[in-house]
Amino acid sequence: MAVNVIRRKELYEIMPEGLITTHKWLMENNFTRHAIDNLVKSNQLESISKGVYVRNANKLTWQSVVYSLQFILKTDLVVGGLTSLEMQGLSHYLSLSETKVVHLFGNDILPDWTTNLDLKIKFVRHTTNSLFDKNLLENNQKQLFTIEREWDNENRKLIISSPERAYLEVLLNVPQKTTFEHADQLMQGLTTLSPRNLQKALESCKNIKVKRLFFWFADRQNYVWLDKINRESITLGSGNRMIIQGGKLDNKYKITVPEWL
Repeated sequence: MAVNVIRRKELYEIMPEGLITTHKWLMENNFTRHAIDNLVKSNQLESISKGVYVRNANKLTWQSVVYSLQFILKTDLVVGGLTSLEMQGLSHYLSLSETKVVHLFGNDILPDWTTNLDLKIKFVRHTTNSLFDKNLLENNQKQLFTIEREWDNENRKLIISSPERAYLEVLLNVPQKTTFEHADQLMQGLTTLSPRNLQKALESCKNIKVKRLFFWFADRQNYVWLDKINRESITLGSGNRMIIQGGKLDNKYKITVPEWL
């Protein structure tokens, strides 16, 4: 009994409530199979999938799930796109859906158990290969242009895309999942982007469509930071790109855009 109490105390110290872990991680942290079985039997750990556990499922949030993915399971998944902009107060778009969508960017696979959680949350994983060169991401520890953001009162942080990277991630899905109008509204709120960070992100970005769209939306707002960007070092490719059917060709960036904009 005393041993069980000690193991329970050790669990509480290394795994706060609401976090998710695996059998493998517990074994690596000196918990035996017998100890893990006892923690499950005593409801100190709840099984949510084979070999996957949560400590107090009532404390689960989308943030605690992502924290577990990043710091316990060690995936390269980063909170990005619209979700990152929302966390930084840069999105004023109100979704009418009851289910919150959390956008994660990375090349690691999203575990199947994320779809079975008793949360009104939909995790959507996007690969970063279409935005940045794979070798560049690997050389920069897979978390290029990211920042850390506190998400609870325990001084724990999530790794999220910087505003500059997050907006480029949003543009990946224009117009398939993000409308031109929504992307335009987001740009209207990006008054304080860092020219230095933007320069690096745009130079590292390999997606011609994203870069052309970025400058097209940015030109509409004519921000001060835009004048500080060295466009000559940013490749925009050649030839026309049809972004939207039935749109009007913008002669400067050679992309089709909605005529009403």
